[in-house]
Amino acid sequence: MTEKRGSFKSSFGFILACIGSAVGMGNIWMFPTRVSLYGGGSFLIPYFIFVILIGFTGVTGEMGFGRSARSGPVDAFGIACEKKGKRKVGETLGMIPVLGSLAMAIGYTVVMGWILRYTVGAFTGFSMSMDSAEEYAAAFGEMASAFGNDGWQIVALVLCMAILMLGVGHGIEKANKVMMPAFFGLFVILAVYVAFQPGAREGYQYIFRIDPVALKDPATWIFALGQAFFSLSVAGSGTLIYGSYLPDQEDIPASAGRVAIFDTLAALLAALVIIPAMAMTGAQLNQGGPGLLFIYLPNLIHTMAGGSVIMIVFFVAVFFAGMSSLINLYEAPIATVQEKLRLGRIPACALVGGFSVIISLVIQGIVSDWMDVLSIYICPLGAGLAGIMFFWVLGKDYVEEQINKGREKKYTKAFYPVCKYLYIPVCILVLVLGIVLGGIG
Repeated sequence: MTEKRGSFKSSFGFILACIGSAVGMGNIWMFPTRVSLYGGGSFLIPYFIFVILIGFTGVTGEMGFGRSARSGPVDAFGIACEKKGKRKVGETLGMIPVLGSLAMAIGYTVVMGWILRYTVGAFTGFSMSMDSAEEYAAAFGEMASAFGNDGWQIVALVLCMAILMLGVGHGIEKANKVMMPAFFGLFVILAVYVAFQPGAREGYQYIFRIDPVALKDPATWIFALGQAFFSLSVAGSGTLIYGSYLPDQEDIPASAGRVAIFDTLAALLAALVIIPAMAMTGAQLNQGGPGLLFIYLPNLIHTMAGGSVIMIVFFVAVFFAGMSSLINLYEAPIATVQEKLRLGRIPACALVGGFSVIISLVIQGIVSDWMDVLSIYICPLGAGLAGIMFFWVLGKDYVEEQINKGREKKYTKAFYPVCKYLYIPVCILVLVLGIVLGGIG
């Protein structure tokens, strides 16, 4: 006998969980770098445009699709194709975003192992113990090598699975009610601290200046699109599965809008901390990804007044952001195992967790390539497939009925055509550009 499906206990808890799924390393180690590389405010203009577009279409659509199906991607895609007698085809296609989410979660587990080590190290002194960027680079290189961080990685995964075993309301929702307010509060503290440091003003001037040359550069628009697309977590899996736990009374377009706003605020907060902090030392922010988080920023923080406290605040906030995203990535595979194998919540988490711990240990030395392949191919493919199923296969009447549930006033009639004829081509464009350019997310 299977357990009753979980659900969010409040609209606030659902929104925080969705914000948690969106707020992650892309906000912290990629967004500030791209703002710096592509002209500050010149990057922000197209980024805001694409956040509005994708929040309006993709995030809203995946939430609505999930709620209408009351299931994960496999059954949702199957339901979409059932009226054409192709349920099995739909279920097979639905495995693409589920397996993509699992693979992404496994790669993210490796990163969370690094973050946990540095977070604990901020308290013990390890994260402050190096005296140069070269020493931090050597320490990170050792940690990020094959089987270089096994213990911390396993602990991070166990923590994640413990939260997931508690279910949607008691685990995911409660964890995000703690982690997301704490993340924003801690980053606000950092932003205020940095604002009062000498030299920070130059960083703010750069963030908000408009460079006409950068604004005309196609690369600015391409990478702003990639940043918005991947930051909002449209991949046909995580947002869809969270939507499946929603009651019909939830106003989905309003919820999607709040998620987009707070995800953007998180990215801006990170930029308002990191770019001025780099400007204080005259350093150029041209290094994104793990190097920024585990080499350049720790090397900068350890030279600042009160650096040990700043290091603690920073890595605790980063840990909360990462864990909330990891929980979301694992939820779709766990829900699918529950649905298809008729397992309870705890056995499903144990099965997925056991498989993931083995694979995550094996891929430690190649995790960067692993994540690149997923972000280039699987994420935009999953998002595009979910969009096709909802907007093309299920059709206009079905979509409008589902999106208008829980609303006092009918949603704009522009929603369906914009999603069908603009959002889905955008998903295809992200896939093609990622392949051609070696990744834009």
